[in-house]
Amino acid sequence: MKKLLKKYLLPILLVMIVSSCKKTFLADSINNNVPTSVPASLLLNGVLNNIVDFPDNSSEIYDQYYIYNYNYYGNNQYNFGSGDNYYATLKNVTLMEQQALKAGAPAVNPYSAMGKFFRAYLFAKMSLEEGDVPMTQALQGLTNLKPAYDSQKIVMNQALAWLESANTDLTTLIAAGGNSLTGDIFFGGDLTKWQKVVNAYRIRLLLELSKKAITDPDMNIPTQFASIVGNPTKYPLMTSSADNLQYVFVSPTNYYPQTPDNFGQNGSRQNSSQTYISLLTSFQDPRVYTTAEPARYLVDTKGQSPTAFSSFVGADPGLDLGIMYSNANAQLYSFLNRHRYYSTYVGEPSVQIGYPELMFNIAEGINRGWAPGAADTYYIAGIQASMASYGIPATGSFTAYFYRPGSTSPASAGNYDTFTINTNFATYYAQPAVQYAPGATGLTEILQQKYLALFRHSGLEAYFTWRRTGVPNFTTGPGTGNGQRIALRFQYPSSERTANTVNYNAALTSQYGGNDDINGVMWLLK
Repeated sequence: MKKLLKKYLLPILLVMIVSSCKKTFLADSINNNVPTSVPASLLLNGVLNNIVDFPDNSSEIYDQYYIYNYNYYGNNQYNFGSGDNYYATLKNVTLMEQQALKAGAPAVNPYSAMGKFFRAYLFAKMSLEEGDVPMTQALQGLTNLKPAYDSQKIVMNQALAWLESANTDLTTLIAAGGNSLTGDIFFGGDLTKWQKVVNAYRIRLLLELSKKAITDPDMNIPTQFASIVGNPTKYPLMTSSADNLQYVFVSPTNYYPQTPDNFGQNGSRQNSSQTYISLLTSFQDPRVYTTAEPARYLVDTKGQSPTAFSSFVGADPGLDLGIMYSNANAQLYSFLNRHRYYSTYVGEPSVQIGYPELMFNIAEGINRGWAPGAADTYYIAGIQASMASYGIPATGSFTAYFYRPGSTSPASAGNYDTFTINTNFATYYAQPAVQYAPGATGLTEILQQKYLALFRHSGLEAYFTWRRTGVPNFTTGPGTGNGQRIALRFQYPSSERTANTVNYNAALTSQYGGNDDINGVMWLLK
């Protein structure tokens, strides 16, 4: 009997004890105070933060707005490296959608609608930078670690389709009412604002494809444009800068990149670019008083008026940095306006997709013959909205603040010389170089004003516009590197070369002669 107990019963008891211990251990290892899943709202918050293009980065160099004068800190060369990689963010978009459904949301819900916008925005952005990108087979995890590349045309068509679907879903959700979008750092869950952003971005994307309006009629680019602009009920659009998708900086938790604290360290390592400043001064544009400072040598040594347009000088981006550094030290250039950008910790909101740009984009489409309408009406609205964002009235006056040489803190109001600037938009607009004219002249005017309005905003959008239109004139030279050429694309992330080699090489062969060439011409530029 004892032998039977040892042989059969003891092993059974041992299994039961071990099993019991295992369950106890697993139960004890779960911390009920720590969430085991992330809600859709928190994932949305993270995605929104990840899509922001902040000021004071390389985009401003490539846009020829604000350039380095000392190579210890950076340079102005177009020797592009890897473009953006948003696949981790896109995985969170997918997880956000899944968590919304898991929490009981219907198939069409605010998070699913936003997911379509994010996919369009992020896939299109990577494609604009690099060309063909993995899309259809991407985001499948272990199921497919080596996704094939989709052609840029397929990516753009899909992005436009996502935006159409997002607009439809948002219309349904807004009409139903009671739909919440928690975690929204931009509009506090206001779906009507997001619907305007979706359609404004679609207009932008259609303009990015301007070279394909005729060569690829199957994309229906002009037709899509006309449908959106001509039907504001179905496709609501921004009606003022209050509808901007913009990132607002908050003190003390989220500072603007430039503050009184870092002024001494980096306030003079960069200066304004000739490309930007010369456009402003040639138009006698009052925005120059709010975004730049007069060149102190011209004011203090040469005796020029600090408010004379000739006192504002930008550096040629093509200059050798040694020469630019010497000139900057001699105070021959205009620096970033200290009052606007360094006197506080919150600077200005960083616009990602804005009303002024939308106005210029609509004006461009009408100028190109994509839709009926008065291009000059949208053109004027864009200029006035841009000026208003700097506190410049159509008629009246505003105060210009210029940092007094020898002062020690940009935060102190007493360290600025102030000047009253009188404005009259009718006089400004009457200038032949500003007043809208039909045809090619008008197109150039629209693009120049769009460039001025995008200063320090919307990441690479000014560069993308130059790349497809040649406006404004970007200068090159020894300082811009790349054989004195403006690069036309970014390279693929290095991880693609090592982890997705076959598809990576196939994409290079089909587009750029087998080389990850920054001067290669992608499909949408042909």
